Amino acid sequence: MSNPLLDFSTFPRFDDIRPEHVAPAIRELIDENRKLIDELVADPAPPTWANFVTPMTEEGERLGRAWGIVGHMHSVMDVPEWREAYNAMLPEVSSFYAEVGQNLELYEKYRQLHASAEYDTLTAARRRIIDHELRDFRLSGAELPEADKPRFKEIQEEQSALAAKFSENLLDATNAHAEWIEDEAALAGLPDDALAAARAAAERDGRPGWKFTLQMPAYLPVMQYADNRELRARMYRAYATRASEQGKPELDNGPLIGRILALRAEEAKMLGYENFAEVSLVAKMAQSTDEVLDFLRELARKAKPFAERDLAELREFAHSEIGIEPLEPWDVGYASEKLREARYAFSDQEVKQYFPEPKVLEGLFGVIRALYDVDIVTDEAPTWDPSTRFFRIDKGGATVGHFYLDLHARETKRGGAWMDSARSRAVGPRGTQTPIAYLVCNFPGPVGGKPATFTHDDVLTLFHECGHGLHHLLTRVDDLAVSGIHGVEWDAVELPSQFMENFCWEWDVLSGMTSHVDTGAPLPRELFDKMIAAKNFQSGMQMVRQLEFSLFDLRLHSDVDAAAGPVRTERVMALLDEVRSEVAVIVPPAWHRFPHSFSHIFAGGYAAGYYSYKWAEVLSADAFEAFEEAGDGKGSLLDRDTGERFWREILAVGGSRPAIESFKAFRGREPRVDALLRHNGMVSA
Repeated sequence: MSNPLLDFSTFPRFDDIRPEHVAPAIRELIDENRKLIDELVADPAPPTWANFVTPMTEEGERLGRAWGIVGHMHSVMDVPEWREAYNAMLPEVSSFYAEVGQNLELYEKYRQLHASAEYDTLTAARRRIIDHELRDFRLSGAELPEADKPRFKEIQEEQSALAAKFSENLLDATNAHAEWIEDEAALAGLPDDALAAARAAAERDGRPGWKFTLQMPAYLPVMQYADNRELRARMYRAYATRASEQGKPELDNGPLIGRILALRAEEAKMLGYENFAEVSLVAKMAQSTDEVLDFLRELARKAKPFAERDLAELREFAHSEIGIEPLEPWDVGYASEKLREARYAFSDQEVKQYFPEPKVLEGLFGVIRALYDVDIVTDEAPTWDPSTRFFRIDKGGATVGHFYLDLHARETKRGGAWMDSARSRAVGPRGTQTPIAYLVCNFPGPVGGKPATFTHDDVLTLFHECGHGLHHLLTRVDDLAVSGIHGVEWDAVELPSQFMENFCWEWDVLSGMTSHVDTGAPLPRELFDKMIAAKNFQSGMQMVRQLEFSLFDLRLHSDVDAAAGPVRTERVMALLDEVRSEVAVIVPPAWHRFPHSFSHIFAGGYAAGYYSYKWAEVLSADAFEAFEEAGDGKGSLLDRDTGERFWREILAVGGSRPAIESFKAFRGREPRVDALLRHNGMVSA
C-alpha cells in the first residue's frame, strides 16, 4: 500500500497523496479493470448478478474512487503539479471508459442477464441498474458499426480534455485580473470587512493599498456597494470578458465552445439523434425538447411582467434618487442595493453581521437533526487544506456517513459551489460501506481575527449544497449504482438541494442560527420581518435570468447546426441575443461574453440540462409546501413526521426508482407549479 491512492481501507489519505502518485495508481487500476473484463466476457457461464454485476461494480468502484480524488484535487487545489497530473491521465481514463462503453461483449452479457429468468426475481433497484446499464451502453456507442467505434471513442476523449481546459482557462482568467487601489477615497461605500479582506490580499503580495480580484468574495462587494462607478465598470468588464478573445489568446474559451458543440453534434448524429439535446434528455424526466421549451416559455410568460416591473422601478429609483442615468449593467447591483435599503430599511451588509460561520453551521445542523433525527459531530480525517473540516453523521447510535466541508474561496480553487461523492453507500460480503461527500463553497474567509461572516445568499447556497449532501449521505439503498445521488434523473437531482433553501426563510430556523459577530446579539425580529418583506425583491428579474440561461443552453444544443464544423463565437452570441429578445429585461453590452464562463454546460455536466434547476424547483417548492401544511398554526415547519416521510420517500431511495414515483409517494399526487409561483411572489392579486 505504498501508493496512498490505492488505499481504500478508510478515508482518503489527503495528507499523503501527491501528484506523482496519480499515474501509477490509475494505470494499475485500469489494468485491473481490463483484466477483470477480459475474464468476465470469456466466462462461458450465463451472467448472474453475483458472478457478473457484483465484480464489475466492485472493481469499477475502486477506479472511480481513486480518479474521483484526483478530479477533486484538480478542482480545489489547481496548482501546476496537480493540473499536470490530472491532464496527463485524463486521456487514458477517458479512453478506458469509452472502450468499456463500446464493449459489445460486455453489452451482450447485460442483455443476457436482462433476458434471463433471474432478472424478474431481482429487486426493483437491481432491475433499474441493469436497465440503466443497457441504456448507457447504447449511448456510449456499443451498437455502432465496428468501423465507427474508434471515431466515437476519439470524440469522448476530446470532449473530456476540452471540458478540463475550459475550466482551467476560466480559473486562470479569473486570477489574471486584479484592481489595485491606493487612494482610500476611491473605495467609498465598501463595507469594512470587504476593505479588510482587500487590504490583506495586498499585504500578502507585499504591496500597499487594496487588491480586488474577480473571485466572488472580492468582486460582489464592489458591484454592490462601491460608489466609484468607474471601478464598478472596470470590474464588470473584466469579469464579463473572462476567458474570451478580449483577454489572453491562450485563455480564450471561444474556440473550445465551438469545438465542444461540433463534437456533441457529431456524437448525436452517430447515435441516431437529431441533436445533442435529444441525447441529453434520454436519461432525464423530461421526455422531449419541446416539452422543456414549453415549460420554460410558460414560466417566462408568467415571470416577464414581474421582471419588467422590477426593472422599471429600478430605473426610476436610479434616476430620481441616486442620479444614475442611463442605468448600465455595472450599476444594477449597486442601484438594487440602494433601492432595497430605501424600500426595506436594511442592507445585505447589515444582515451579514448576524451570520458568523460557527453559528450558521450550528443552525444548519440543528435543522437536519430536527427533520431527520440524526446527529452531526466533528470527526477526524486528513484534508487538503487547513480550513477544511470533517464531520460524521450518526443515526440511532450508528454511523451513516461522513462529509468534508470546504467553505472558503482560494485562488487555486475553481469558482462556484458543489457537492460530490468521495464514496458511496453499498452493502456487500464485507458489510456496509458508508457514504462520504465533499461539500465545497467559495465564501469569504475569516479576516482580522474574526470568524467568517456570510450573506443570506451564502447561507442559502450552503443549505443548497447540504441538501445535495443529505441526498447522498442519508440513502438506504444497498446497491451502489442507485444509492444516494447515483441513478437519479438529472432534472430531479436538484429537488433535495432547492428544498433545503426554503428553511432559510423561517423565523424558527434563522433565530437559532444568528449571533452578531461583534455583540453576540441574535437577529432582531424586526430585521427578519424586513428580510421577509424583501424576499421576492426583484424575483422577476432573477427568474427570467435563469430562464435565459436555460433556453440558451437548450437551443444551443438543439437549434444550432454544429455538425458542419466548429461554431464561431459570433453564432453563439447571436443565439444568445435571440433568447434575450424573448425573455430578458436586462441586455448586457455587445462585448459581454457570458458563454465563455458558462462552466455548467461546457465543463460541468449540465449540457442541454441547465433547465433542470427550474424543473426541479417546481418539485422542491411543492415538496416544501407539505411542510408548510404540516406546520400551519404550530409556529414551526420543522415537522419530524413530514421530515421522516421526506427522508423515506425522497432521500432514502436515491435513484432506485423513477423520481416522479418518489415525488408522488411523498406528495400523493403529481407536482404543481403553484407553490413555485407563490414562493416567488408571482401570484397576481
